[in-house]
Amino acid sequence: MLNLDQFISEYVTKRPVSMFLQDIEANRALLTERICNKSVLVIGGAGSIGSSFIKALLPFKPKTLVVVDTNENALAELTRDLRSSKGMFVPDDYIPYPMDFASPVFTKMFRSRGGFDVVGNFSAHKHVRSEKDIYSVEALIQNNVLHAKKLLDLLTEYPPEEYFCVSTDKAANPVNIMGASKRIMEDVIFSYSDKFPVKTARFANVAFSNGSLPAGFLARIQKLQPLSAPSDVRRYFVSPEESGQICLLSCMLGENRAIFFPKLKEAQMMTFDAIAEELLKVQGYNVLKCNTDEEAIDKAEDLKAGSNLYPVHFSKSNTSGEKAYEEFVTDTETADMNRFSSLGVITGKAIPDKEKIATLFEKLNTTFSSEGIPADKEKIVNILHEYLPNFEHIETGRSLDSKM
Repeated sequence: MLNLDQFISEYVTKRPVSMFLQDIEANRALLTERICNKSVLVIGGAGSIGSSFIKALLPFKPKTLVVVDTNENALAELTRDLRSSKGMFVPDDYIPYPMDFASPVFTKMFRSRGGFDVVGNFSAHKHVRSEKDIYSVEALIQNNVLHAKKLLDLLTEYPPEEYFCVSTDKAANPVNIMGASKRIMEDVIFSYSDKFPVKTARFANVAFSNGSLPAGFLARIQKLQPLSAPSDVRRYFVSPEESGQICLLSCMLGENRAIFFPKLKEAQMMTFDAIAEELLKVQGYNVLKCNTDEEAIDKAEDLKAGSNLYPVHFSKSNTSGEKAYEEFVTDTETADMNRFSSLGVITGKAIPDKEKIATLFEKLNTTFSSEGIPADKEKIVNILHEYLPNFEHIETGRSLDSKM
């Protein structure tokens, strides 16, 4: 049986222990002081990063944990996982709510609680494939940007001691709408930093996170279906455990308007095809490279007859929004590389121009509220580019949904 944590450690991150363990231990007393007996709200807490954040947080014994997520089944599994883990602290006041954080019922729940000491928002459209057309683009921007502001407005009624919202490495010099939306999200939350402390973190791909290509490898293998992956896309990876820890450190130890990022070197990047090959080898298969998706699908029929040759199709990326490389800090940003052993911190961020943000929101809301023919994707790209001059969208006319 595959030990996924061990596989990630040996073949993906290539780290025997979490890269953030030293910083957590060095700051354990301060983390305990800021978390113990506090009330915590985690939005999007049933997802890969949100649930990892919860597992990193609970050893410090908060008084209250309320988890909100639209995925009811994932909330049930999170609760079973927490309750079934040896030594896991779960507060008496633990409630998972299957609800949308932009809904009226969420507002009722929040106000009835009188707010929370710590709020972490992990609800996001995180995939580049979320920009396939104007409807998917609107859903992405609503969740990542417009609804995020609605939440911040609600928080001003009961300002938290700490507010954290996860960003992405793709927010640095974005080339896709998802990355641009998260870069704008950074400005939106920073515009509220005069009302309560706000922090965020940019980091890499979370290995085998929900919906990720590596997680898809596991699902394909279970169904004896072929694997497909880009051969020319190199990415940084952190483990699920590490993803929760970097968010915890940023949320609880970051200064107002701080952006945390992991100290990763270019040599630590991995390609998706390399991960696929190692995964197949660990599970006892030999790799059979095919020239097309169709050929790989045909060859997969042999697996059902007991073949040990696992068909794969690796090809160069040609879809919209794919960045050739990853970065955490832009040329215009200043990073403190000395405070933490495993983390850099972007500092000196000013409160953004609130009038400029308001103008952007007005344009987006006006565009999305049209009852006639909806705007096309290009119009949205132009609106985002007007706000973010360094947003250089890569459009190929092809979506990941056209591939295996």
